[in-house]
Amino acid sequence: MPNSPQHRVAELRDLLQKHAHLYYVLDAPQVSDAHQWFQELQAIEDQHPELCTIDSPTQRILGKVLDGFTPVQHAVPMLSIRTETDITDEGALSFDTRIRKELQYNPLDPAIEYSCELKFDGLAVNLRYENGTLKQAATRGDGQVGEDVTQNIKTIHQIPLRLMGKAPAILEVRGEVYMRRDDFEKLNETQRQRIAQGMRHEKTFVNPRNAAAGALRQLDPAIAAQRPLSFYAYGTGEVSGWADLDVPTPPTHSQMLDALQAYGLPVNRLRKVVMGGQGLAGYHHEIEHLRSSLPFDIDGVVYKVNAYTLQNELGFVSREPRWAVAHKYAAQEEMTVVRDIEVQVGRTGKLTPVAKLEPVFVGGTTVSNATLHNEDEARRKDIRIGDTVIVRRAGDVIPEVVGVVFERRADPAPHAFDMVARLSGQCPICASPITREPHEADWRCTGGLYCPAQRKQALLHFASRRAMNVDGLGDKLVDQLIDASLIRKIPDLYRLTQEQLQELDRMGAKSAQNLVQAIAASRHTTFARFLFALGIRHVGETTAKDLARHFGSWSGLCQASRDDLLQVNDVGPIVADSLLNFLGQEHHLEIVNELKALGVYWPEMVPLSASLESNMARPLLGKILVLTGTLPHMSREEAQAKIEGLGGKVTGSVSRKTDYVVAGFDAGSKLEKAQALGVKVIDEAELLQLLS
Repeated sequence: MPNSPQHRVAELRDLLQKHAHLYYVLDAPQVSDAHQWFQELQAIEDQHPELCTIDSPTQRILGKVLDGFTPVQHAVPMLSIRTETDITDEGALSFDTRIRKELQYNPLDPAIEYSCELKFDGLAVNLRYENGTLKQAATRGDGQVGEDVTQNIKTIHQIPLRLMGKAPAILEVRGEVYMRRDDFEKLNETQRQRIAQGMRHEKTFVNPRNAAAGALRQLDPAIAAQRPLSFYAYGTGEVSGWADLDVPTPPTHSQMLDALQAYGLPVNRLRKVVMGGQGLAGYHHEIEHLRSSLPFDIDGVVYKVNAYTLQNELGFVSREPRWAVAHKYAAQEEMTVVRDIEVQVGRTGKLTPVAKLEPVFVGGTTVSNATLHNEDEARRKDIRIGDTVIVRRAGDVIPEVVGVVFERRADPAPHAFDMVARLSGQCPICASPITREPHEADWRCTGGLYCPAQRKQALLHFASRRAMNVDGLGDKLVDQLIDASLIRKIPDLYRLTQEQLQELDRMGAKSAQNLVQAIAASRHTTFARFLFALGIRHVGETTAKDLARHFGSWSGLCQASRDDLLQVNDVGPIVADSLLNFLGQEHHLEIVNELKALGVYWPEMVPLSASLESNMARPLLGKILVLTGTLPHMSREEAQAKIEGLGGKVTGSVSRKTDYVVAGFDAGSKLEKAQALGVKVIDEAELLQLLS
């Protein structure tokens, strides 16, 4: 029935499958409300457990923790293929020669058609679909027997739980589980943070393949779901029942891949059908040029005779098919020597140790620097100056030291890396003190506004919309201003002239005039905006407002003790120490004074700690207001600034604690909730009366 739970469940599953395919496989999302569909499906299945099936999208990460992996006997063995280590054209040409010889072709016979694919650096798996539903997933194992990893495979959103269209009764899909390089870097960064927080059982991963293997063999699928795995299909195992379908069985390997793609499985787009040995060599060159730009690791390409009839004729030798070969590329790991360890300062003040290497050719380029990430990572790997190390580079990933060849270490061993000792406790760029907060992996420069290495980031933040709101000052323009030495420190922004700006690339007279006017307009701001604009670590927009309310003025904040700061709403020891650190550096105070001298101004506020008489000047002190709809004469930001300037607090949701809801045109659900709760509703005119 159209309105029955069964009908809605089927409808929701189709919607979720379609849009999951668009999002995870085709990278072409079309909707933003899939999460609501998922929640609706989950609710219906909770009410009607009999409607919950193993191919439901809600069942991806619901498996129980396993005691171990169950062995799986492969219906069709998962055989390895021979590797061609001659990385020149001869490797491709010799394979074609062998195939022609096995098929007893003479020189006048036509060229053989081959299907060419990438050789992914991941783990081979077998997905068994029965009547279109994923029933089991297994690792390759020894080729005959693998391990059941169905629960973990279900956490990979690229892999459909139910195939699109009508599928054979049995279809085993073979492919590679891998991890993208960007996902690998994010995972390792998370692991480093966890280690720094005292989670000693955690570890970083050497390469994406090891990370993927560790994720796939997690006994807890919830943990596996946190590891970002991907999948590509590249072949089939057991297939039964194709004759019952309306379409003929694909006669070639490339057409079978097309069929798998039509079923909703991800198949890499860089596959290609070529003719003869020269076609194979050409494909090998083509992928080699693309290799460094790929978002994942490959160590070669795979050639397969395309026609299944010829594959059957060629057969197998030992445990390898005669009709396929993997053609390798040069290694992406090499050994070299650490000549020095230097420290780089990032745009946000993060200090990163970098190994200066004896130049080595690896991954298609000469590498002379490799990141050590942070002090803890350098110590965990025990990397020291003079060590022989293994360096890895894969594509656009910054080269990194994988590990030390300890048997080649000098005796006596050099000292372990120590950030404070190496830098004498100071930033190598601006000589400001360096600091590392408890449970953080990174040391940081405290120079902030003063440090040249942080100049661009500091300026972009200072000028951003929620800070000083300098309209038109974007990323590329900031680059030009810094490169032209027009801005060496933040106050230089207020010294720019229209004539200077017109000299910049793509900056006409009108654009220059508009920017000068926007800079001038930003001079008049609020204390909270100015505090936020300074980019003090841990002082976000909300904390800046709380500090402005509490102290009322810059001088009041500068005179505050640690105990005074801890009295501010939501200010804890970390924020208080960060503020004291910032305010304790003379160059920061000089920059603020310089900005004030250049006309940057904000009205002072009566602090919360003032007397009752002062509170009369702050009629909204302690009041909570919510803004909804469009006000006739003020923007929401203007209204919020005025409210906060008089001691009020603006929140985004209505509750029984709300004192006023200010309703403008087209006020929506917040107005309705206010009326339901009995909260006082006022318009802009009444708000102005309160403000006056």
